[in-house]
Amino acid sequence: MNTKDIFSILPQNIKTILSSITNLNDLQEIRIRAERPLMVEVDNKEIEFRYCPSIADLKSIVQRMSNYSIYAFEEEIKQGYLTINGGHRIGLCGTCIMEDGKVKTIKNIASINIRVCKAVTGCSSNIIPYIQSQGNIINSIIISPPKCGKTTLIRDMTRLISDGYNNLKGKKVCVIDERSEIGACYNGIPQLDIGRRTDVLDGCLKSHGIMMAVRSMAPDVIVCDEIGTYKDVESILMALNCGVNLIATIHGYGIEDLFDRAVFKELIDNKVFQRAIVLSCLKGAGTVEYIYDFTKMQFLWRRQI
Repeated sequence: MNTKDIFSILPQNIKTILSSITNLNDLQEIRIRAERPLMVEVDNKEIEFRYCPSIADLKSIVQRMSNYSIYAFEEEIKQGYLTINGGHRIGLCGTCIMEDGKVKTIKNIASINIRVCKAVTGCSSNIIPYIQSQGNIINSIIISPPKCGKTTLIRDMTRLISDGYNNLKGKKVCVIDERSEIGACYNGIPQLDIGRRTDVLDGCLKSHGIMMAVRSMAPDVIVCDEIGTYKDVESILMALNCGVNLIATIHGYGIEDLFDRAVFKELIDNKVFQRAIVLSCLKGAGTVEYIYDFTKMQFLWRRQI
């Protein structure tokens, strides 16, 4: 994994500490909190260091990640994060300045979470056969607890659907990347490979972006992460009426989470999804527990315990 872009924004003392990590390729998160121990997550395990970053350390990081012009990034910062070169996303906490009931900006930043951006090429190759039929993509939902690899999986699925895989011809894909995680865009350009026929609406609300994509980009498939509002559902139903296929994700532990939430009732009633891919972390991030067929109401594949 290339850590150059991450290390370029860190003070030397923190870089020296991180350089001591033997399995740096498995680095997932760097938690930097003012006057509290530096913590990192490596291969889903937390490591705590004795060093406590200072306010000066955090100010230095904020200056470097914003190219010494914090005001130029106020639109991103008020969302609580900023994406740097390489697609790495930096979460921010501090004093929220409110205006008209909305966050205008975040000042006095005292907590930083650097989420390391990396792709796992080929991780979805065994799933692609289950989400296609006669050369077309089947509307599919990925259900996963937090930090179990759903975004990594949907990113690789996007790449294979866009480029084509085995007997699947490449499709025009539009990614509605509300939180800049799937394509990890920097200045509008995806930093990860999500396919040569893929277009991205970065930082756009799913409820707006889905219909924007249908009207302007004529996609074959729309991909979005973490649907969960009534407006999301309304936009999805409108897009499907226009003949577009959909791949989406939700937080959950099984298909019951789709059926039990009132917000998804219309999706169930209209039989939007034909496939469900359920993930866990029981055998490491990205463990596929089962693939379910809603039309036949049966499991197509289940992990052997």
